[in-house]
Amino acid sequence: MSEATPLSVHQPTGPRRGGVIVLQEAFGVNGHIEDVCARIAEHGWLVVAPHLFHRTGDPQLGYEDFTLLQPHMLALAPAEIGEDITTALHHLSDAGVSPAATGVVGFCMGGTLAMFTATEHQIGAAVTFYGGGVTRGRFGLAPLVELAPKLRAPWLGLYGDRDQGIPVDEVEQLRTAAAQSGRPTELVRYPQAEHGFNCDRRSSFHAESAADAWARMLSWFDTHLGEHLSPNGEG
Repeated sequence: MSEATPLSVHQPTGPRRGGVIVLQEAFGVNGHIEDVCARIAEHGWLVVAPHLFHRTGDPQLGYEDFTLLQPHMLALAPAEIGEDITTALHHLSDAGVSPAATGVVGFCMGGTLAMFTATEHQIGAAVTFYGGGVTRGRFGLAPLVELAPKLRAPWLGLYGDRDQGIPVDEVEQLRTAAAQSGRPTELVRYPQAEHGFNCDRRSSFHAESAADAWARMLSWFDTHLGEHLSPNGEG
């Protein structure tokens, strides 16, 4: 039997509007990810973040030595990723959040997995912050350009033009592929932003781009999850 997936859970501020799954960066469910969850919860969403590295010790890793990330990232595989995401979905469902009022947002590797989630599950909306694996698959998954036409939910992509790991031409391929899904999709590029531009604990943080991307994420959830609220205002 699989080991239970640990979840960080943040209760909404005020009346609950639905639920959001937050998928971590490669550094683990650290203080930054917990802060992201808390900030989203302030807008009325029940937020859960599955600890995707729990099979390799559930570490919180620093931003300096990228070699420390590899053992944990290489241990990820589609079946285990799917289990962890399903656990988060079940937590929201058990709390009374409908699939249509459930969103997912991911950062870096979590951005890749946010799109994967939106191709595997019938949810309300998905947001990807600088998710890699656009033309070459990661974690045993197909490349995002192959997954994107299979989107089952509205999807928003947020990418920086100065991201050295995700070339602009690949980002544009992803834009085209996502549009083939028949779902509402939007991809926004930030000319001054590098990879990880949303994280204010990294040297690549770009405040202007981060603020705009954050507002777009919240608006995306407001638009695509808000329309599925029940009459009592809960998802």
